[in-house]
Amino acid sequence: MSTSIPVDETVIAEAATRLGDGGLVAFPTETVYGLGADARNDEAVARIFAAKERPRFNPLIVHVADRSAAEVFGAFTDNSRAIADHFWPGPLTLVLPCRPDCGLSLLVSAGLDTVALRVPAHPLAQELLARFAGPVAAPSANRAGEISPTRAVHVTDSLGDAVGLVLDGGDCIVGLESTVLDLCGARPAILRHGAITREQLERRLGDIEDASIPEAETAPRSPGQIARHYAPKIPIRIDATDPRADEAYAAFGDPGANDAAATLSLSPSGDVIEAAARLFATLRALDRSEFAGIAVAPIPDVGIGRAVNDRLRRATAAHAD
Repeated sequence: MSTSIPVDETVIAEAATRLGDGGLVAFPTETVYGLGADARNDEAVARIFAAKERPRFNPLIVHVADRSAAEVFGAFTDNSRAIADHFWPGPLTLVLPCRPDCGLSLLVSAGLDTVALRVPAHPLAQELLARFAGPVAAPSANRAGEISPTRAVHVTDSLGDAVGLVLDGGDCIVGLESTVLDLCGARPAILRHGAITREQLERRLGDIEDASIPEAETAPRSPGQIARHYAPKIPIRIDATDPRADEAYAAFGDPGANDAAATLSLSPSGDVIEAAARLFATLRALDRSEFAGIAVAPIPDVGIGRAVNDRLRRATAAHAD
């Protein structure tokens, strides 16, 4: 069975050794838990895809300790350096041209000539990256298409024996995957909404394209672009103000009197940042077979609320047929 244990220097050292030996390690970031492998090792990266049952055409994010480490793998400009220095460490992934001599496994970029890079802010992620001293490819530590993990127990519930070591860093404070910003073209483009909002980025970069929903039948340019994603096992209904008696209800603000079979509030105070942090844990808690589905209250589509609604729309699409 997978082991989730309290973390100390000995455990960090063991995790770094496992990565160096081609193994998998699940670890916390400020966004969600990641399933990590040495991004230079083809067999190790292939183990990520096998453990998650993830399509090989879906690229991975490479986690590094700092911008200097990132420049080994991605071709930075003065503009992208400025963005990295302002938002890293933090929940922003930059898609950049991949250096020809970077040494990354070709599986990481799924055949693209770009690489997605991030410097996570979580102290355990930082410790692991410093100890390993190499790039770690790490998508969310759950089976493909399922709800992303924001607690160590979510990892073991989803992946079981597929990962041998889970570093338990408690609840993830952001709770949604990182914003993905493509800086390869003439105009910056958001490929995935996250905690770093479009407004924050536009204050630095000017007008930004929203490319978070790719054209039909095109390969994704980054993680998180597959239409059916983040899905509970039971159907989900969004923008719901009238939960039915056979549904669980994910409220926003005061749920008031309602007919739902069970109710949890994403944020009793109506705070979209709190709602983002609680989204995946709330969906997991309500994802029970005795309910016909999950009704989710309307979430303001501003700031990080865009990222919450993006995840909810993709979760809904998984049950559209």
